[in-house]
Amino acid sequence: MEPTKSELEILQVLWQHGPSTVRFVNDTLNEQKRQVQYSSTLKLMQIMAEKGLLVRDQSSMKHIYSPAEEEGKAKKKLLDRFVDSIYNGSATSLVMQLFGNRNTSKEELAEIKEFLKKLDQ
Repeated sequence: MEPTKSELEILQVLWQHGPSTVRFVNDTLNEQKRQVQYSSTLKLMQIMAEKGLLVRDQSSMKHIYSPAEEEGKAKKKLLDRFVDSIYNGSATSLVMQLFGNRNTSKEELAEIKEFLKKLDQ
C-alpha cells in the first residue's frame, strides 16, 4: 500500500524517533512541518493501522504506534514504484534528471563517486 503525503510525514517521525504516542507524533509534526490538529493525527494514525502501515501496541494506557515496515525497505518499494511509473524503470533517467535540476556540491559529487567505486568492486 502506498502512503499519502500526510502518512509519509507520520512515518518519517516514527522512523526518526521510534515507536511513539499520537501526542508525540502530533507535537513533532507541529514543530517540524505544519500545524495539525491532534484529532486529525489520531484519526490518520488509526486509519494507517487499519491499512497495515502502522502497528499499534495497546498493552498500556497510552497506545504506542510504530511503522509496520522498516524505513529502508519501505523507501526502496516507494522508489521502485516511482522509477517504474515516472522513468519507465530507468534509474539512469532518474539520476540524470536529478543532476540536471540541482547544483550538486563538490562534497556530494565526491560521495557519489565513492559510492559508484564501491558498486564497481
